[in-house]
Amino acid sequence: MAGRTPPFAPFEFLIAWRYLRARRSEGGVSVMTWISLVGIALAVFALIATLAVRSGFRAEFVDTILGSNAHVTLYPQAVQDENGRVTRAITDYEALAGQVATVEGVSRAAPLIKGQVMANANGRNSGVEVFGITEEDLLAIPRIADPETSYGDIARFGEGVAIGSGVARELGVTTGDRIRLISPDGVKTAFGTSPRVNAYEVVYVFTAGRYDIDRTRVYLPFAEAQSYFNREGTADEIEIMIDDPENVQDMVRPIALAAGDGYMIWTWRDASGAFLRALDIEDNVMFVILSILVLIAAMNIVSGLIMLVKNKGRDIGILRTMGLTEGSVLRVFFICGAFTGIIGTLAGVILGCAFAIWIDPIFSAVNYVAGGGVWDPSVRGLYNLPAKLQLQDVLSAVGLSLGLSFIVTIFPARRAARMNPVEALRYE
Repeated sequence: MAGRTPPFAPFEFLIAWRYLRARRSEGGVSVMTWISLVGIALAVFALIATLAVRSGFRAEFVDTILGSNAHVTLYPQAVQDENGRVTRAITDYEALAGQVATVEGVSRAAPLIKGQVMANANGRNSGVEVFGITEEDLLAIPRIADPETSYGDIARFGEGVAIGSGVARELGVTTGDRIRLISPDGVKTAFGTSPRVNAYEVVYVFTAGRYDIDRTRVYLPFAEAQSYFNREGTADEIEIMIDDPENVQDMVRPIALAAGDGYMIWTWRDASGAFLRALDIEDNVMFVILSILVLIAAMNIVSGLIMLVKNKGRDIGILRTMGLTEGSVLRVFFICGAFTGIIGTLAGVILGCAFAIWIDPIFSAVNYVAGGGVWDPSVRGLYNLPAKLQLQDVLSAVGLSLGLSFIVTIFPARRAARMNPVEALRYE
């Protein structure tokens, strides 16, 4: 028809804007509109903030794993030596590391000695895990050799030990001090095995970013570790770093073929897979719960529109008698609800993004008000609350909020469109 107006014509927006600004005395529901807007904003804010913290926590956790530990570890299978004793030692560790290093995608392969001992200094004791490694390989571990988070002279590693900041704090030592490492499996004598006690100078103190690593780890020069743990001429495992650790499963078979028979492979995903799966499950559950929160906030729009339709019954009747179609009336009230959802979503996005960007000062203020101790790194493993703002998370929150806001708006808008103008004006 020639005189038919197009959908969402300017006059429809004009009427909707007039209804949104109307005071209660004029038949409007401005208070309910504000409540709906604030509810949507807070729900979107909570959703974006939660998704950002979740992404930040996972990224920080994975980064500390990949930056402080081997991506792939090669273990020997248990075999019996000529004396009938079961051993897991790697005797040809240099050749084996060289073979694995030739695999495409492997950036580094290094022999390693590992053992658990007691560290002692200043009358304090602490259980630690000792890693025997060469200086060259230690420099290749990003989180350990980071000069911004560590102190001391890593170039002097061959003259002493490198310890985690948690170990240093527990023992009350710093660079230049000496610590004693006490191993129960020490010197073998005619009367049995006596504990081995060696003193080493602390030449380097690192902070990997994970409490459990900083609190327990000590690095010892590889040759010294062989002597200390009675591993002369052998290594316990091969530590392997790869170029693309996220796709570590694709490297398992090539590494296994290069290593040959008699070895087992353990990846970082095998070590932390259960925790990462738990994070994924928690992510899905939290998204569903917060989606329900957004839905509840969006339902306030329905309440506000139902009241608006009831209060504006006379106006609807007049507009219909003037020639306004059912579709125009529907779109007018749809615009009212959608506008509330859009403004609320926009406010929630701004609040959520601001929270993720300035999470450190916000969390510091919360910690100060609470008197400290809000975040315990010994329980959570990380020193602070991380947040990583991702476009995908923001878009999913916006899409969910706008989608629910638009859907719930349709029902009261249809009720207004189907109102009989005769009934609406019967008692006017």
